[in-house]
Amino acid sequence: MTQRTFDVPEAGRRPALQHLLELRRAMLRSFVILLLLFIGMVITLRLGMDLILGDHELVMLGPMDVIRLYMTVSGVLSLGLALPWFLFEAWRFIKPALHDTEARWMASVVPASLFSFLTGISFGYFIVFPVVYDFLLGLGSLHFSMMITAEDYVSFLLMSTLPLGVLFQLPLVLMGFAAMGLVTAERLSASRKYAYFTLFCLSAFITPPDLLSDLLVLGPFFLLYEFGILLARWVERRRTTAEPLAKS
Repeated sequence: MTQRTFDVPEAGRRPALQHLLELRRAMLRSFVILLLLFIGMVITLRLGMDLILGDHELVMLGPMDVIRLYMTVSGVLSLGLALPWFLFEAWRFIKPALHDTEARWMASVVPASLFSFLTGISFGYFIVFPVVYDFLLGLGSLHFSMMITAEDYVSFLLMSTLPLGVLFQLPLVLMGFAAMGLVTAERLSASRKYAYFTLFCLSAFITPPDLLSDLLVLGPFFLLYEFGILLARWVERRRTTAEPLAKS
């Protein structure tokens, strides 16, 4: 008994193959950019460590700690600097599948997302981190002689900044869900108390484990959620206005 095989026509395979090749090229370009940025950060990081560490008296517990510190900081900074390129490559990859209106919408969302990320990072660096760090340092020095390692300092700094950059995307996420019809502004408003509780749990999970940092970020989180509701209403109004025009 012979087994029949069915071959996919070459014309049907070509578009999928082209997409895979383009995705491979985009990932390769992104990797090269990330690698070059990482190498550049490793070479030049010594000049910027004073800005990162400030005037704090920090210690190293072993000779390899400085290597781990430089690798960690270089990796995080290179990822942050490469983020605009990653967003550009993602937009360029999906652009052929979008209508003109969707392409313009995505072109505006990418810089808005980058701006939101940088705003969250800045909020964490200039407000949350110094307030919480000085408070905990003063609290600990009441009964103990504080000796902070550079690795612990940088780890605490990253915990106070990077998660906020991600969570400041909340309004754009809610707007995207509304644009896809997954949620409505009315439903978001009705679920406000559950959303606030979820944001409280998230703030406790991703920020440094102290009540002060949670209180510092809760206010902005609530405002971001309310701003997301406003964006969802704006999307719904645009959809309502566009539907009669599309039918005519």
